[in-house]
Amino acid sequence: MADSNHAIKMVSRRTGLTAHVIRIWEKRYAAVQPERTSTNRRLYSEAQIQRLGLLRDLTHAGHSIGHVAKLSTEKLRELAGESAGNQTHATRDLTAPVVKESLLDECLAAIKRFDAPALENTLKRASIELGALGLLQRVVAPLAQTIGELWRDGSLTAAHEHFASAVLRVFLGNISKTFGGTENAPVLIITTPAGQIHELGALLAGAAAANLGWRVTYLGASLPAAEIAGAARQNRARAVALSLVYPEDDSRLEGELLRLRELLPPEITLLAGGRALPAYRDALDKIGARQMNDLAHLCSTLDELRKPAKKPK
Repeated sequence: MADSNHAIKMVSRRTGLTAHVIRIWEKRYAAVQPERTSTNRRLYSEAQIQRLGLLRDLTHAGHSIGHVAKLSTEKLRELAGESAGNQTHATRDLTAPVVKESLLDECLAAIKRFDAPALENTLKRASIELGALGLLQRVVAPLAQTIGELWRDGSLTAAHEHFASAVLRVFLGNISKTFGGTENAPVLIITTPAGQIHELGALLAGAAAANLGWRVTYLGASLPAAEIAGAARQNRARAVALSLVYPEDDSRLEGELLRLRELLPPEITLLAGGRALPAYRDALDKIGARQMNDLAHLCSTLDELRKPAKKPK
Protein backbone atom coordinates (compact mmCIF):
# COMPACT_ATOMS: atom_id res chain seq x y z
CA MET A 1 0.00 0.00 0.00
CA ALA A 2 1.55 3.27 -1.15
CA ASP A 3 0.00 5.33 1.67
CA SER A 4 0.84 2.90 4.47
CA ASN A 5 3.00 5.32 6.39
CA HIS A 6 1.25 5.89 9.74
CA ALA A 7 2.86 4.45 12.87
CA ILE A 8 0.70 2.80 15.50
CA LYS A 9 1.15 5.72 17.91
CA MET A 10 -0.40 8.10 15.37
CA VAL A 11 -3.21 5.62 14.63
CA SER A 12 -3.92 5.35 18.34
CA ARG A 13 -4.09 9.13 18.69
CA ARG A 14 -6.45 9.52 15.73
CA THR A 15 -8.82 6.68 16.53
CA GLY A 16 -8.82 6.86 20.31
CA LEU A 17 -8.00 3.15 20.51
CA THR A 18 -5.03 2.17 22.60
CA ALA A 19 -2.09 0.51 20.89
CA HIS A 20 -2.88 -2.59 22.98
CA VAL A 21 -6.39 -2.87 21.53
CA ILE A 22 -5.22 -2.22 17.96
CA ARG A 23 -2.69 -5.05 18.23
CA ILE A 24 -5.30 -7.40 19.72
CA TRP A 25 -7.83 -6.62 17.00
CA GLU A 26 -5.16 -7.25 14.38
CA LYS A 27 -3.78 -10.46 15.93
CA ARG A 28 -6.97 -12.10 17.15
CA TYR A 29 -9.62 -10.85 14.72
CA ALA A 30 -7.60 -9.82 11.61
CA ALA A 31 -9.43 -6.48 11.70
CA VAL A 32 -6.65 -4.84 9.67
CA GLN A 33 -3.40 -6.07 8.17
CA PRO A 34 -0.80 -3.29 8.31
CA GLU A 35 2.37 -3.20 6.27
CA ARG A 36 5.64 -4.03 8.05
CA THR A 37 8.98 -2.25 7.76
CA SER A 38 12.29 -4.05 7.56
CA THR A 39 12.50 -3.65 11.36
CA ASN A 40 8.99 -5.13 11.75
CA ARG A 41 7.28 -1.83 12.69
CA ARG A 42 3.61 -1.61 11.76
CA LEU A 43 2.56 0.99 9.19
CA TYR A 44 -1.13 1.73 8.58
CA SER A 45 -2.93 3.29 5.61
CA GLU A 46 -5.62 5.97 5.72
CA ALA A 47 -8.18 3.34 4.75
CA GLN A 48 -7.14 1.16 7.68
CA ILE A 49 -7.41 4.10 10.08
CA GLN A 50 -10.92 4.77 8.81
CA ARG A 51 -11.77 1.09 9.26
CA LEU A 52 -10.46 1.07 12.82
CA GLY A 53 -12.54 4.16 13.56
CA LEU A 54 -15.66 2.40 12.32
CA LEU A 55 -14.88 -0.67 14.40
CA ARG A 56 -14.39 1.56 17.43
CA ASP A 57 -17.79 3.20 16.92
CA LEU A 58 -19.56 -0.12 16.46
CA THR A 59 -18.00 -1.76 19.52
CA HIS A 60 -18.90 1.32 21.58
CA ALA A 61 -22.46 0.85 20.29
CA GLY A 62 -22.51 -2.70 21.68
CA HIS A 63 -21.47 -4.82 18.69
CA SER A 64 -19.08 -7.71 19.24
CA ILE A 65 -15.64 -7.12 17.71
CA GLY A 66 -15.53 -10.80 16.81
CA HIS A 67 -18.54 -10.27 14.54
CA VAL A 68 -17.93 -6.83 13.01
CA ALA A 69 -14.21 -7.41 12.32
CA LYS A 70 -15.24 -9.96 9.68
CA LEU A 71 -17.34 -7.45 7.74
CA SER A 72 -16.21 -5.38 4.76
CA THR A 73 -15.50 -1.70 5.33
CA GLU A 74 -18.52 -0.79 3.24
CA LYS A 75 -20.74 -2.98 5.41
CA LEU A 76 -19.22 -1.39 8.51
CA ARG A 77 -20.21 2.05 7.18
CA GLU A 78 -23.77 0.87 6.63
CA LEU A 79 -23.99 -0.66 10.08
CA ALA A 80 -22.44 2.41 11.72
CA GLY A 81 -24.97 4.58 9.91
CA GLU A 82 -27.82 2.51 11.31
CA SER A 83 -26.36 2.65 14.83
CA ALA A 84 -26.11 6.43 14.73
CA GLY A 85 -29.37 7.26 13.02
CA ASN A 86 -27.89 7.04 9.52
CA GLN A 87 -25.12 9.52 10.36
CA THR A 88 -22.25 9.26 7.87
CA HIS A 89 -19.17 7.95 9.65
CA ALA A 90 -16.94 7.91 6.59
CA THR A 91 -16.35 11.65 6.91
CA ARG A 92 -16.04 11.72 10.70
CA ASP A 93 -13.14 13.79 12.03
CA LEU A 94 -10.83 11.15 13.45
CA THR A 95 -8.38 13.79 14.69
CA ALA A 96 -10.70 14.61 17.60
CA PRO A 97 -9.47 12.77 20.71
CA VAL A 98 -11.92 10.18 22.01
CA VAL A 99 -9.87 9.11 25.02
CA LYS A 100 -7.02 10.60 27.00
CA GLU A 101 -4.35 8.25 25.72
CA SER A 102 -1.63 9.05 28.26
CA LEU A 103 -4.01 8.75 31.21
CA LEU A 104 -5.41 5.49 29.86
CA ASP A 105 -1.93 4.05 29.35
CA GLU A 106 -0.96 5.05 32.89
CA CYS A 107 -4.05 3.30 34.26
CA LEU A 108 -3.23 0.13 32.32
CA ALA A 109 0.38 0.17 33.48
CA ALA A 110 -0.74 0.50 37.11
CA ILE A 111 -3.21 -2.38 36.69
CA LYS A 112 -0.50 -4.61 35.23
CA ARG A 113 1.67 -3.87 38.28
CA PHE A 114 -1.23 -4.27 40.74
CA ASP A 115 -0.33 -0.75 41.88
CA ALA A 116 -3.48 0.62 43.57
CA PRO A 117 -2.01 4.01 44.66
CA ALA A 118 -0.77 4.73 41.13
CA LEU A 119 -4.14 3.80 39.60
CA GLU A 120 -6.01 5.96 42.14
CA ASN A 121 -3.69 8.93 41.57
CA THR A 122 -4.10 8.73 37.81
CA LEU A 123 -7.88 8.60 38.15
CA LYS A 124 -7.79 11.62 40.47
CA ARG A 125 -5.74 13.61 37.96
CA ALA A 126 -8.18 12.62 35.22
CA SER A 127 -11.19 13.77 37.27
CA ILE A 128 -9.53 17.15 37.91
CA GLU A 129 -8.54 17.59 34.27
CA LEU A 130 -11.72 16.31 32.64
CA GLY A 131 -14.48 16.61 35.24
CA ALA A 132 -16.71 13.76 36.37
CA LEU A 133 -18.45 12.90 33.10
CA GLY A 134 -15.24 13.49 31.13
CA LEU A 135 -13.45 11.04 33.42
CA LEU A 136 -16.17 8.43 32.90
CA GLN A 137 -16.53 8.84 29.13
CA ARG A 138 -12.92 9.46 28.12
CA VAL A 139 -10.97 7.34 30.60
CA VAL A 140 -13.04 4.83 32.60
CA ALA A 141 -15.28 3.63 29.74
CA PRO A 142 -12.39 2.95 27.31
CA LEU A 143 -10.37 1.52 30.20
CA ALA A 144 -13.12 -1.02 30.94
CA GLN A 145 -13.29 -1.94 27.24
CA THR A 146 -9.50 -2.33 27.00
CA ILE A 147 -9.32 -4.48 30.14
CA GLY A 148 -11.96 -6.77 28.64
CA GLU A 149 -10.06 -7.08 25.36
CA LEU A 150 -6.74 -7.76 27.09
CA TRP A 151 -8.35 -10.32 29.40
CA ARG A 152 -9.90 -12.13 26.43
CA ASP A 153 -6.55 -12.10 24.64
CA GLY A 154 -4.72 -13.45 27.65
CA SER A 155 -2.61 -10.30 28.08
CA LEU A 156 -4.28 -9.68 31.44
CA THR A 157 -5.36 -12.28 33.98
CA ALA A 158 -8.60 -12.58 35.89
CA ALA A 159 -6.66 -11.27 38.89
CA HIS A 160 -5.89 -8.04 37.00
CA GLU A 161 -9.57 -7.62 36.10
CA HIS A 162 -10.67 -8.21 39.70
CA PHE A 163 -7.99 -5.82 40.98
CA ALA A 164 -9.14 -3.07 38.59
CA SER A 165 -12.77 -3.64 39.56
CA ALA A 166 -11.93 -3.39 43.26
CA VAL A 167 -10.03 -0.11 42.89
CA LEU A 168 -12.65 1.40 40.60
CA ARG A 169 -15.48 0.31 42.90
CA VAL A 170 -14.00 2.35 45.74
CA PHE A 171 -12.94 5.30 43.58
CA LEU A 172 -16.22 5.63 41.69
CA GLY A 173 -18.16 5.09 44.89
CA ASN A 174 -16.35 8.02 46.50
CA ILE A 175 -16.92 10.42 43.62
CA SER A 176 -20.58 9.33 43.45
CA LYS A 177 -21.03 10.39 47.09
CA THR A 178 -20.11 13.96 46.18
CA PHE A 179 -23.22 14.20 43.99
CA GLY A 180 -25.54 12.64 46.56
CA GLY A 181 -29.04 12.64 45.09
CA THR A 182 -31.70 14.21 47.31
CA GLU A 183 -34.29 12.19 49.20
CA ASN A 184 -36.79 12.98 46.46
CA ALA A 185 -34.45 11.88 43.66
CA PRO A 186 -35.47 8.77 41.69
CA VAL A 187 -33.81 5.50 42.65
CA LEU A 188 -31.82 3.40 40.17
CA ILE A 189 -30.87 -0.19 40.98
CA ILE A 190 -27.68 -1.33 39.21
CA THR A 191 -26.34 -4.88 39.02
CA THR A 192 -25.42 -7.71 36.69
CA PRO A 193 -27.86 -10.64 36.44
CA ALA A 194 -26.97 -14.13 37.64
CA GLY A 195 -24.10 -15.58 35.61
CA GLN A 196 -22.73 -12.22 34.43
CA ILE A 197 -19.45 -12.01 36.30
CA HIS A 198 -17.87 -8.74 35.12
CA GLU A 199 -18.95 -5.59 36.95
CA LEU A 200 -16.88 -2.74 35.51
CA GLY A 201 -19.72 -1.68 33.21
CA ALA A 202 -22.16 -1.64 36.12
CA LEU A 203 -19.78 0.46 38.23
CA LEU A 204 -19.42 2.93 35.38
CA ALA A 205 -23.18 3.20 34.90
CA GLY A 206 -23.68 3.78 38.61
CA ALA A 207 -21.20 6.65 38.72
CA ALA A 208 -22.78 8.28 35.66
CA ALA A 209 -26.27 8.00 37.15
CA ALA A 210 -25.12 9.50 40.47
CA ASN A 211 -23.55 12.38 38.56
CA LEU A 212 -26.97 13.02 37.01
CA GLY A 213 -28.62 13.23 40.41
CA TRP A 214 -30.08 9.73 40.77
CA ARG A 215 -29.99 7.85 44.05
CA VAL A 216 -28.03 4.77 43.05
CA THR A 217 -28.24 1.41 44.81
CA TYR A 218 -25.42 -0.78 43.54
CA LEU A 219 -25.89 -4.51 44.17
CA GLY A 220 -22.68 -5.96 42.76
CA ALA A 221 -22.33 -8.76 40.22
CA SER A 222 -24.24 -11.96 39.40
CA LEU A 223 -27.46 -11.50 41.36
CA PRO A 224 -30.55 -13.73 40.91
CA ALA A 225 -33.75 -12.19 39.54
CA ALA A 226 -35.66 -12.51 42.82
CA GLU A 227 -32.95 -10.61 44.73
CA ILE A 228 -32.87 -7.80 42.15
CA ALA A 229 -36.65 -7.49 42.16
CA GLY A 230 -36.76 -7.50 45.95
CA ALA A 231 -34.26 -4.66 46.19
CA ALA A 232 -36.11 -2.68 43.52
CA ARG A 233 -39.44 -3.03 45.32
CA GLN A 234 -37.99 -2.21 48.73
CA ASN A 235 -36.25 0.90 47.41
CA ARG A 236 -39.22 1.93 45.24
CA ALA A 237 -36.89 2.17 42.27
CA ARG A 238 -37.89 3.95 39.11
CA ALA A 239 -35.54 1.82 37.02
CA VAL A 240 -33.25 -1.21 37.12
CA ALA A 241 -30.08 -1.18 35.01
CA LEU A 242 -28.37 -4.43 34.03
CA SER A 243 -24.81 -4.71 32.73
CA LEU A 244 -24.21 -7.60 30.30
CA VAL A 245 -20.54 -8.14 29.50
CA TYR A 246 -19.50 -11.78 29.88
CA PRO A 247 -20.28 -14.50 29.05
CA GLU A 248 -22.14 -13.98 25.77
CA ASP A 249 -23.53 -17.52 25.50
CA ASP A 250 -25.30 -18.21 28.80
CA SER A 251 -28.45 -20.18 27.93
CA ARG A 252 -29.84 -19.56 31.43
CA LEU A 253 -29.85 -15.80 31.17
CA GLU A 254 -33.08 -15.52 29.16
CA GLY A 255 -34.95 -17.31 31.94
CA GLU A 256 -33.44 -14.96 34.53
CA LEU A 257 -34.50 -11.93 32.51
CA LEU A 258 -38.04 -13.24 32.06
CA ARG A 259 -38.34 -13.92 35.80
CA LEU A 260 -37.07 -10.47 36.63
CA ARG A 261 -39.67 -8.80 34.44
CA GLU A 262 -42.42 -10.93 35.98
CA LEU A 263 -41.33 -10.03 39.52
CA LEU A 264 -40.98 -6.31 38.92
CA PRO A 265 -43.94 -3.92 38.96
CA PRO A 266 -44.75 -2.80 35.40
CA GLU A 267 -43.92 0.83 36.20
CA ILE A 268 -40.25 0.00 36.87
CA THR A 269 -38.24 0.49 33.68
CA LEU A 270 -35.60 -2.07 32.75
CA LEU A 271 -32.38 -0.81 31.16
CA ALA A 272 -29.61 -3.00 29.74
CA GLY A 273 -26.20 -2.30 28.27
CA GLY A 274 -22.74 -3.76 27.80
CA ARG A 275 -20.60 -5.63 25.30
CA ALA A 276 -22.78 -8.78 25.40
CA LEU A 277 -25.96 -6.83 24.58
CA PRO A 278 -26.26 -8.08 20.96
CA ALA A 279 -26.05 -11.70 22.10
CA TYR A 280 -29.14 -11.32 24.31
CA ARG A 281 -31.13 -8.86 22.20
CA ASP A 282 -34.03 -11.27 21.57
CA ALA A 283 -34.50 -11.91 25.28
CA LEU A 284 -34.26 -8.21 26.07
CA ASP A 285 -36.87 -7.47 23.42
CA LYS A 286 -39.22 -9.99 25.03
CA ILE A 287 -39.11 -8.21 28.38
CA GLY A 288 -39.28 -4.73 26.88
CA ALA A 289 -35.90 -3.65 28.21
CA ARG A 290 -34.54 -0.38 26.89
CA GLN A 291 -31.16 -1.16 25.35
CA MET A 292 -28.30 1.30 25.84
CA ASN A 293 -25.74 1.63 23.06
CA ASP A 294 -23.16 3.50 25.13
CA LEU A 295 -22.70 5.72 28.17
CA ALA A 296 -24.04 8.82 26.41
CA HIS A 297 -27.20 6.89 25.48
CA LEU A 298 -27.63 5.83 29.10
CA CYS A 299 -27.27 9.42 30.32
CA SER A 300 -29.86 10.74 27.88
CA THR A 301 -32.26 7.93 28.82
CA LEU A 302 -31.86 8.64 32.53
CA ASP A 303 -32.58 12.32 31.88
CA GLU A 304 -35.70 11.31 29.97
CA LEU A 305 -36.91 9.03 32.79
CA ARG A 306 -36.64 11.88 35.29
CA LYS A 307 -39.09 14.03 33.39
CA PRO A 308 -42.62 14.00 34.87
CA ALA A 309 -45.16 12.03 32.89
CA LYS A 310 -47.40 14.11 30.65
CA LYS A 311 -50.95 14.35 31.88
CA PRO A 312 -53.57 13.17 29.41
CA LYS A 313 -55.62 15.96 27.89
